[in-house]
This record gives sequence, structure tokens and C-alpha cells, in this order.
Amino acid sequence: MIRVHDLAPGPSHDSARTHVQGASEFVDDRPPVAGELHVGVIFSSEPHAKLVRVDVDAALAAEGVVAVFTAKDVAHNLWGTIIQDQPLLADDVVRFVGEPIAVVAAETREAMERGRQRVRVEYEPLPAILSVREAIAAKSFIAAERTIARGDVDAALANAKHALRGTVKIQGQDHFYLESHCSIAYPREGGQVEIHASSQHPTEVQHVVAHGLGVPAHSVVCVVKRMGGGFGGKESQGAPFAYFAALVATRTGRAARLVLTKDDDMVMTGKRNPFEIDYAVGFDDEGRIDALDARLFSDGGAYADLSTSIMERAMLHSDNAYFLRNARIVGQVCKTHVHPHTAFRGFGGPKGVAMIESVMEDIAHSLGIDPLDVRKRNAYSSDGRDVTHYGQKLENNLLPELFEALEARADYRRRRAEIAAFNARSKTHLRGISLTAVKFGISFTTRFLNQGNALVNVHQDGTIQLSTGATEMGQGVNTRIAMVVAECFGVALERVRVMPTSTEKNHNTSPTAASAGTDLNARAALVACERIRARMAQVALQLFELSPDRWPSRTAGLGTAPELDTSDARDVGDVSDVCFEGGAVFVRAAPERSISFAQLCRESFLSRVQLGDYGFYRTPGIHFDKLSGKGDPFFYFTQGVACSEVLIDRLTGELEVSRVELLMDLGRPINAALDVGQVTGAFVQGMGWCTTENLVYDDKGYLLSHSPSTYKIPSIQDTPRAFDVRLVENPGNTKNVRATKAVGEPPLLLSLSVWTAIKDALHHLAPRERALALALPMTHERILLAVDALSRRG
Repeated sequence: MIRVHDLAPGPSHDSARTHVQGASEFVDDRPPVAGELHVGVIFSSEPHAKLVRVDVDAALAAEGVVAVFTAKDVAHNLWGTIIQDQPLLADDVVRFVGEPIAVVAAETREAMERGRQRVRVEYEPLPAILSVREAIAAKSFIAAERTIARGDVDAALANAKHALRGTVKIQGQDHFYLESHCSIAYPREGGQVEIHASSQHPTEVQHVVAHGLGVPAHSVVCVVKRMGGGFGGKESQGAPFAYFAALVATRTGRAARLVLTKDDDMVMTGKRNPFEIDYAVGFDDEGRIDALDARLFSDGGAYADLSTSIMERAMLHSDNAYFLRNARIVGQVCKTHVHPHTAFRGFGGPKGVAMIESVMEDIAHSLGIDPLDVRKRNAYSSDGRDVTHYGQKLENNLLPELFEALEARADYRRRRAEIAAFNARSKTHLRGISLTAVKFGISFTTRFLNQGNALVNVHQDGTIQLSTGATEMGQGVNTRIAMVVAECFGVALERVRVMPTSTEKNHNTSPTAASAGTDLNARAALVACERIRARMAQVALQLFELSPDRWPSRTAGLGTAPELDTSDARDVGDVSDVCFEGGAVFVRAAPERSISFAQLCRESFLSRVQLGDYGFYRTPGIHFDKLSGKGDPFFYFTQGVACSEVLIDRLTGELEVSRVELLMDLGRPINAALDVGQVTGAFVQGMGWCTTENLVYDDKGYLLSHSPSTYKIPSIQDTPRAFDVRLVENPGNTKNVRATKAVGEPPLLLSLSVWTAIKDALHHLAPRERALALALPMTHERILLAVDALSRRG
């Protein structure tokens, strides 16, 4: 039986006060240094064209302009996170509107803008592919087609009692982080460069900059203090902008600052990949799926970026919470002439889940069954229906209990009847309700990325400095990791300070992505802390055998201190009996044998005991054969359910999300307040993707909706009128650090309940429609057009 956590809120976000006070330091808050240059990017205005001429003479003659760099100034011009196919600066051909062509450096921002405007580029236009369907017709693809399959799909479809076919069309989404891409590069002696970047992946910045400059990795240091939002948009695409700043800094010998405007950032950078998914599904009279055949096509844009891995996760999540006995999931990334699309919160997961949740609604309405019953009948369970289509057994599965618990908590059946009665009598409004689930796999699907390291330094006064490869983008990863460290040493949280992420302290780091930032880095930090604590416990046991006047703090200066031994060779007692709690260290069975943590740090230092350590962690038990599409790609699954109710104005198409109830299994949260914040934030961001965030391009692939005035992210007025978020107890979760579960991405997928609730409402206008195709997002305009079309057909 599902029980809801009775959780006291944890400590506040480590930057909460400084954010409110305006004292938090972001990249562009760093004070300028003498001689610092401002850097701007000249980008393509054509989607596909030969570069006939790039004339920089007028720019160089402009007052205040110091230098202009083009592709000929780049040591190694190709980069790419998975496939190195993208130029840092376009050379002979441009392949999307917004592709960087040249970099201008000037004394002031105003001079830099003048220089940008004076660069003259001549193009010879080439044919452009601007949609998924055009790419399919032209066979314009990135990498090979992939398949994950189980069972005999063709036979099961042929023998199924009922079948449906359809297409789900999913548009992209802009990350709309508040801090645009920005970097400052400082030239250092000996050809070195230090970069302060807004990046989720400092190691990739280091590597791309080193590669582009033609220098070894040890000559580049990347530092990330914090980001003003990331959401995946700074996982890979921040690296070229950091390189442009480093190019200017190393070639001029002056510090260089690059800060994109919001408009340029939106035009130049990739979004959540648009998808078009064709599917056929066979099912029985009860709505149980016999077979699913799905072909997923994504718009990768002009270059690969992370699109192949995004497609892989979409394929892996095409089951979502539902058992597929016979399944064939085929994925193909399309190559078009738009900005290369990239990671976005949820990666490919939301697209696969959107498809299967749409299928669930269509099955239900075609049979005249409540969609919740169809979902419950197809949900993973323990009766042999607990293995995914890629062969991973679903452990610690709470999905059946979560469905039942939220059905009762949300009073779903009564509200369903009430909504049906309302829709039957109302001429002006429609209501809809939907209860959907999420089963989100936690781990990078590329195994080598599932590793983390941490440096822990304990000082003589009992304070602790902590450095990890995690990057803080507002999600609270620093607070969570600091809480794990503080608990390990039994000290107050304010005794732990998380230092800026730097590639000179934490090498070969994975990006802070895949919801794994805390999992990897907190575990690595804990490894280091436990080693230090074990040595300190040995010191404590030896001190307790001495008179305090013999302790090193009293005798070390005289050279009469006893030599305390922390090697394995000396048996000093069971260190597991030593407790670190409340700022003190004591023996559990004899609490009077006690010393303050700070004093023990001092005694340990004077005894020449190591008070720092480096921890390393790699996620165990994961493996996935990408060729066969089989294996255990995920360490565990985060699960949840949401029930959303919507109200639609039939005369205007206006949408109101009236009520949302949400249950999430996050194991044992490290910080409940941060986790609830992540859940609500992810859900609302997902609502934007589902309902308001409409990307509009012209016939050249130029993004027209490139500012807050034309691109509508959710405001406070768009949030659910009633919003109830609860975390459930899960004592069976024991795998992860502190028995917690990742929270960053999974709740976003529950926002699809708003989209399927819209679908549910619209079905009342045309109850005879077997499958109702809705695009993502369903904006007010699209809802109004759908109401009009369905009213005519219904």
C-alpha cells in the first residue's frame, strides 16, 4: 500500500539568499580586467549555401575593433560530442541559419556590434531541407537506423482483434534559460588559458577549446561556478562559444568576454528535437496491447550533436509504464538545414512517452473504455509482465500501487462522471481529465559516462571544502552533495563549502545531465569522506587511550607527541563503533569518550594523518548492447503518476489547467524541499512544451519566435489552479546513495497528462473518432481550430 511521506523541509538551496540579494556571481558578473575585449559572432543568414566571400576589411577598419577571426584561424575545425561533424566556424558551406562564420573582438560592446554589422558575407544558395518529411523523402539522415524489438510483431498485429494506426507530431522547445551562453577566457603564461563558462560539461569545454586551439588538454582549465539555467541546452552547445572567447584571448593576449543576447542565443542554438512518430498498435477487447510497431523520426538539424543518443532514449522509453509483449521500435535521426538540436530535460524520453500515452488514449476511446483502465491493464506488474522490450527486468516496481493510490486520492471516478455530465450540457466550455504515469530510467545509456570523482579537503578547524564534477544550474545539486558530506562527518551543513567546478581539480568529468548529477558525484564524495572518516576514527580511538595532556595538540610542538598509526597494520579497535554526530566524535558504547570534530581534525593533522581524499565512483551493474538493443541500460527507475484536469473555452480556445495531483517515488529524499521544487518546476516546464511554447520559423529556417515577446513560456497564470505534489515512501529502494532517487527529469514527462486531458476533452466533440491526432504543443490557437473541426465532424 502506498504511503505518502511526512517530510520536514530540508535546508534551503545554497544560493537562495544570494540569489534574492543579487549577490550570486554568474559569468558576466565577473568584473572586467584591464584590456578585456568583447567578443561577438557573425552567423549565417542562409540555411544552406556556399560561402563565396567573407569580407572583414570594413569591420577591421571600424573604431574599436581589434580583430576578426574566421575558419582559417582555427587549428582543428571539426567538433562534436558523439560524431565530429560540425565546424567551429563555417568554411566553405553554411548549413543552417545561425551557423557561426566569423568572430569579432573589440574594445567595447558597441564597437563589437559595429564590427559585426560591417562583416560582409556573400552566399550561393543551395537546396535546403527544412522538415522531417523532406529529409525522409531525400534520405537525408544522420547515422544508421536503429531497432529495438521483441516478439513477432507482424504476426501479433495480423492476429489482433483491433488495430489502430496514427502519427504523433512533436515540435521542439527552447531551453529559455535566463542566462544566455557566455564565457570569459583569460590568457595565462606558457600558452595556457583559463575559461569561466556557463556550461553543464566543463570537460567538454576543455577538450573542444584545446582541440580548436591545437594545444594539449593540460593547457586549458574550465571553471564553472554556476549557471543561470541549463536544462540540457548547455550540455554540449556551450563549448564552441567558450572556444570563440579562448581563440580571441590566446591570439590577442587579452582577456575576452562573449555574452550572447537572448535573441542571438535562440536563433543560433538547438532545441528539443522535433519528432514525427508513425505507429500501428494491435489490442484486444480489454485494451491490452498485443503488439506495437513504431517508427520514430527526429529532426537532428544540420549536425549530429547529441541526437543519436536522444533517439536511443526515445526508443528505450517508448514503453513508458506499460508492458509490450511484442514490440518493434525503429529510430532514425534526420538531417535537415536547421540549427543542430540538442539535449533537453528528459532527453529523448518525453517523445517516446508522448507516443505511447497518445496510443493509450486512442485505444480507450476506440473501445469506449476509460483511459485509466486501459493504462492499468497495460501497466508493468509482477505476473511475468515485468521485463522491458530491451530485456531489463523492472525491479522495485510501484506502478500498480501508484495508479491505485492516485485514482483514490484524486477522486478520479466521481470527477470523470461529473465531467461527462458537464460536457453534455455546456455549450461554451469543455472539460477533460487524464491520469498518466512515468517510468524513467536513471543512468547515461552510454556506459562510460556513468562515473564521477570528488575531492574532499578537511581543514584543521573542522570545515570542509568539496569539489566535484557536478555543475550547479539552479537544481540544488551542490546542496544535496553537501548534505551527504555533512551527514557523513556529523557536522552542520554550513561547515561544508562546495567549490566551483574546475577541470584542474576534477578531471574527465561527465556532464551534469541524465538526472545523475547527485547520484554520481555525491557517491564519489561519500567514497572520499568515508576514507577520511575511517582514518579519523582510528585517531580518535588512540586518543581515547591517552591522557589529554599527551595529545598531539599539547606535545607536538615539543617533539614529544606519540606517533599515531592509521595504517591497516595496527589494530586500534573497531572504527564502526565510532560515531560522528552533532559536531562530536565518540564511541557508541561509551559516549563519554568524546572529542569535538574540529579538535579531532587538529589532532589528526598534528599526527600527520591525511585529511583529504579523492573519491571515484562508477555505476555498477549496467550494460547495454547498442547493436542488439538488449541489456540493462539503467541503474534504477524513477516512477510517478499525475492526474490533470483542464477546462477549454470552446469560443476562444483558451486553456486552463484546473487541477493537478501528482505522486512521485523518489525513494528517501536527501532534501524534500528541493525535490518538491524540482517536481513542480519540471511539470510546469513540461506544460509549456505541451501547450504554449510554439517555435515559429520562416521559409529559410530562421526562428521568428526568438524573444520573450514572441515565445511564450508558462507564466504564473498558466500554472495549475490547484496543484498538489506528494512524495511517496519506498522502503524497497536501496540501490542509490542515501536511498534517494533522481528527480531532475522524470516529472517533466508527467506534464503529458495535461496534453492527454486536452485530448480527452476534445473527444467529447467527436465521440465516434477512433484516433484523435493532436500535435505538441496544443496551443490555444490549435485547440480552437480543433474544436471547430471536430464540431463539424461530430
